[in-house]
Amino acid sequence: MELMRTFMLKPNMTTQLHFPPFTSSCCVSKLNKPYSHQNPNKNELLSLKMSKRVGVFLSLASLILRTQSASAFEFKFVAPDQTIEEAESGVRGHAQNLLQVKDLLELESWKSAQKALRSSSALLKKDIYTIIQNKPGVERPPLRKLYSTLFNNVTRLDYAARDQDIPEIWQRYENIVVAVNEILSRI
Repeated sequence: MELMRTFMLKPNMTTQLHFPPFTSSCCVSKLNKPYSHQNPNKNELLSLKMSKRVGVFLSLASLILRTQSASAFEFKFVAPDQTIEEAESGVRGHAQNLLQVKDLLELESWKSAQKALRSSSALLKKDIYTIIQNKPGVERPPLRKLYSTLFNNVTRLDYAARDQDIPEIWQRYENIVVAVNEILSRI
């Protein structure tokens, strides 16, 4: 980012930076008849010459795109790498960890509660998603609705803890307890 800011603040780059000219040749079409202003002895291929700024911009853009290609997305959630057995064995422990956030909420340790909530809910989310995907098609819609209810309440609890809205925190926590118990009874 600092490098880009340097380019934007210094309009005369030729005195600041020394880059070789960026030239690209392309075989688009042959010139049949040279015009009066063209040199007839030049190469018959059309040549595309770019300014130094465009060349630097394209070089930086390709470097940035190359370094951020797959790190921007987490594909494990879309195609989980855990088996149904692993998900079923871990779902109860992760649900218990999610419900243990209550201790931090009672101590009014908001930042710690948010961190614990986020880490435990991420693992539980992955487990429940894997289990739902391996259920028969008829059983999926009600489980997806419970899944949505549970994790919407987790998000709202996170926001309530950030805002330190105590009545909202306990209402969302109660909704989470009900949703977790309902999901575990159906799995």
